[in-house]
Amino acid sequence: MTGCITGLLFFGATMYWVSYVAVIGAVALVIYLALYFGIFAVCVDALSVQFPRPGIIHAIFISSLWVGLEYLRSHLLTGLGWALLGYTQWKILPLIQIADITGVYGVSFLIIFANVLISSKIKKKIKGFRPDPRYLSFLIIILITTGMYGFYRMDQKFKDKTIKVSIIQGNIPQEQKWDEKYAEDILETHIQLTKEAAKDNPSLIIWPETSAPGFLEKEDILFNRISNLAKEVNSYLLVGTPTLAGQWAGPYYNSAVLISNEGKILRRYDKLHLVPFGEYVPLGDSVFSFVRTRYDVGEDYTPGKEHTVFEIPLAKDAKPKFGVLICFEDIFPDLVRINITNDAWFMKTAAPYQHAQSSVFRAIENRINLVRSANTGYSCFIDQNGKVTGSVKDAEGEEIFVRGYATADIVPVKGTTFYTRYGDLFAWACSGVFLFDLTFYFIYNYIILRQKSGRRKRNSG
Repeated sequence: MTGCITGLLFFGATMYWVSYVAVIGAVALVIYLALYFGIFAVCVDALSVQFPRPGIIHAIFISSLWVGLEYLRSHLLTGLGWALLGYTQWKILPLIQIADITGVYGVSFLIIFANVLISSKIKKKIKGFRPDPRYLSFLIIILITTGMYGFYRMDQKFKDKTIKVSIIQGNIPQEQKWDEKYAEDILETHIQLTKEAAKDNPSLIIWPETSAPGFLEKEDILFNRISNLAKEVNSYLLVGTPTLAGQWAGPYYNSAVLISNEGKILRRYDKLHLVPFGEYVPLGDSVFSFVRTRYDVGEDYTPGKEHTVFEIPLAKDAKPKFGVLICFEDIFPDLVRINITNDAWFMKTAAPYQHAQSSVFRAIENRINLVRSANTGYSCFIDQNGKVTGSVKDAEGEEIFVRGYATADIVPVKGTTFYTRYGDLFAWACSGVFLFDLTFYFIYNYIILRQKSGRRKRNSG
């Protein structure tokens, strides 16, 4: 119960902004996420019985448990890996460089591991046991090693041909986005910002999620204006837009469309991972059907079917490739590169910066540049070491709910990391470690119970 209450307090305070979209959805989401804290607490109690004297093995099992649960909630029901423990360290760059091996889960493991060992040291005597001071020495060695690796990775330079990219931040109020009377103003805002950004001669200009005020592929007037804009500024445009499967019917998608400097649509990406209780309702046809029908939660978007790699043929020997993430897709480590989003839903809250935390880890995990273009911010450029190198801001330094653009030179790195090749191997290993211990725990207790039962029978006989 204590674990569930802690989970309710944590996720309620961390994700309160979801209520700006759907109050019922926010409540359901917080209750669901709190269950993971409850499971963690129950399992920790079981481990405390198994290991009455806390030590390194005890800390490894607890840390593995935490990572396993984070990995589970990041994938179950399409997953929601928001507010993972490792993200709290997003500004301590030397510490988090291990993410190119372990992913964000390695940082989460390190935090829990350190806290378990420290807590075992500062607790009073436990049944006459005083923790071994070597535990903290072991922890210090691990932290120093992690830091040394981090500084080593950050000292590496990435040299290659650069591509100049501009990001647009239109700052369109959410209540205006789908109101037809504002459509012209919205389009004109993005056109003017694009023309301003074009003065920097970028090869690619990125608009935020659903920034096109209509169905770009279906509305001729809208398409012609954006197509002509691409030709006028002589730059490729990546535009966030809703799209339809049929002519004016059928499933619709949250998409990103690449338009060439000749005004032609080259490729389209349809968002793969939809936002629970925002773009769809998990189990909406069965368990949570009442939520969708009674409270009008979920936009009923259809998820895309395939990953899309975009290419800009600037020259024969320069054809940089990139992928696109839409909205909260950047919390999924297996999807990477450019993130277009609209955090206007969540007003002036911590949501935009919480969202950016995950982008920092995606950049480090794969040693790539990551570009974020958000409707109301936080729009920024993140280098291969997770450092924010530039952002859209006003004269006072405000970065969210301001209108503007930013331009930067991007180095399209072609190498791969251990994490890129093997993915969440570390998270799987942690899950395996804990499941092994849990299996051993149940078998051991079953044997003990059988032995006690046998002795009772012999004594009664």
